[in-house]
Amino acid sequence: MKEWLRSLPAVHELQNHVKFHNLLDESQLSLSQLTKQLKAILEEIRETILHDQWSGAVPGTNHFIENVFTILENKVKQQFAYTLEKVVNATGTILHTNLGRARLSENAIQHVVDTARNYSNLEYKLNEGQRGSRHSHVESLLKEITGAEAAMVVNNNAAAVYLVLRALAKNKEVIVSRGQLVEIGGSFRISSIMEESGAKLVEVGTTNKTHLYDYENAFSPETGIVMKVHTSNFKVIGFTKSVETRELIRLTSGVEDVIFYEDLGSGALYDFRKRGIGDEPIVKEVIEWGADVVTFSGDKLLGGPQAGIIAGKKNIIDQLKKHQLARVVRVDKMTLAALEGTLIDYARGEEAMRTIPTIRDLLASLDELDERSKAFVTNLLQRTSRYQATIFEDSSQVGGGTMPDVLLPSMVIALKHDSFTAEQLARKLRTESQPAIVARIQKDEVVLDLRTVSSEDESFLLDAIVTVDPS
Repeated sequence: MKEWLRSLPAVHELQNHVKFHNLLDESQLSLSQLTKQLKAILEEIRETILHDQWSGAVPGTNHFIENVFTILENKVKQQFAYTLEKVVNATGTILHTNLGRARLSENAIQHVVDTARNYSNLEYKLNEGQRGSRHSHVESLLKEITGAEAAMVVNNNAAAVYLVLRALAKNKEVIVSRGQLVEIGGSFRISSIMEESGAKLVEVGTTNKTHLYDYENAFSPETGIVMKVHTSNFKVIGFTKSVETRELIRLTSGVEDVIFYEDLGSGALYDFRKRGIGDEPIVKEVIEWGADVVTFSGDKLLGGPQAGIIAGKKNIIDQLKKHQLARVVRVDKMTLAALEGTLIDYARGEEAMRTIPTIRDLLASLDELDERSKAFVTNLLQRTSRYQATIFEDSSQVGGGTMPDVLLPSMVIALKHDSFTAEQLARKLRTESQPAIVARIQKDEVVLDLRTVSSEDESFLLDAIVTVDPS
């Protein structure tokens, strides 16, 4: 041990080595930064030797020097590697919250790149040569698509809910059905957001049944808002009753200074019901019915970036725009660019809408998925004999707390490897592939659902499965 410790090279000796200088050039670190890393590695090696845990080359040898620089190079790469990285989603869950929810359309992506790379007229009126408002860039599109008089965007739907309640109902009563006091994820609850906003929650009805008269009986001089929360992340079935949006709009329209507000959550701009998928209300129809204000997400069924969208009557939206919190929850230029690019796809019509990955994946047919799966398996078995592969009908999920009762018929591929268990194979695909591949495990098989795998990623997925590390 003493001999090994005495044989450890001095820092200045390693600094003179050609590998140190090469790494200095490649990493673009300063001399002091790279030296600090080197010293830390030598100290770690010293500690492992003292505790009889060093398993590398013997100090004093050229092989040991190679070990040191390999460790140094890996440490530098790890320190400056991105932790947010691309993942191939082969789970079939379209709006996978853990995997970033909605993928953007190519139009949206290109608009983000152009906006990020250059200066932009974010808050500048080019024709007038005067300061402008960032709200203007997507408001006209949102008005056209939803039919609302006005609209604005904040950084997520929870922020949208909070801003509406804080600006319009602070110290006032907000009437909500007890069955709609949802938790929207991460332990964030409508009731808690309302408490933080300064609004006074008035619960009506029961968990499973709320009637129109429950709302009527709850009205008081302090009532500011009647709020409906669309239960997009769960369903109550059986002995149930809820009050339809149009009934609540009629109720509030006859009461002075009371606003009807609906939090639509998922925010469908495309009517999936006409394709037999779920029963999500579209924003436009709720606006047409006469809702004063609605809020919804940008990165769920809309298929855009994370954002909270507020649409409704102009006098209400103008009030929200002027509120001090509007600056606290405002979005940046790249979110606006992504949202504008997405909304333009909607404005162009049905064909352009299908370029939005969320819509395209939701509408993918069973025949299309079957054809893709068969071609994939044929290519796989032509290239390797290490797998058993079968195709069977299963189901995909929408995900993201959206359409919880909707299962999309899908064709999936089940894989068995001749050397690895399903757990081992899934782990190798997840940790050794670049980018990582995330799949499902079902009945001791790795299951791939190509619904959420882009055509561009299919060839990579195939190569990764064929060349999975045999060790």
